[in-house]
Amino acid sequence: MDISLNNIKALFIKNTINKIIKNYKYKLYQAVIVYNIRKNMNIENYSFGKITIDGRQYKSDVIIYPDKVDSSWWRKEGHKLQIADLTEVVNSRPEVLIIGTGYSGVMVVPEETISYLESKGIKVYIERTTKAVELFNKLQKNRKVVAALHLTC
Repeated sequence: MDISLNNIKALFIKNTINKIIKNYKYKLYQAVIVYNIRKNMNIENYSFGKITIDGRQYKSDVIIYPDKVDSSWWRKEGHKLQIADLTEVVNSRPEVLIIGTGYSGVMVVPEETISYLESKGIKVYIERTTKAVELFNKLQKNRKVVAALHLTC
């Protein structure tokens, strides 16, 4: 085997290039995974009693997770949001929970509910649903955000 300086340099360059390509492929793979995980739900429209999310219209209250919409959500006491109403939300471990209190802001969020969510490390925003929709579309781009939206009153 000819071990000349040129062969050593060529082998070194080849190994370095292979490491760069392998690292690039790994980083590209990571970027694709992050993109797929962070695919944002897009609220396209909201008006009293209805909301359009990623082209699909809903006419009942919703919880919007990063990867799905729960349109079967309802609270134990219609216009009072309790801890028990948000069990699945807490289990999904969002960084932020945006609560839409309705078109006119009728749904009440007791301090006990807010304190519980914050104790779980969840930042809570409470707004009328029109404002909550805007906030959701803005914040979810950089954080794991869930929205619980009351669509009427």
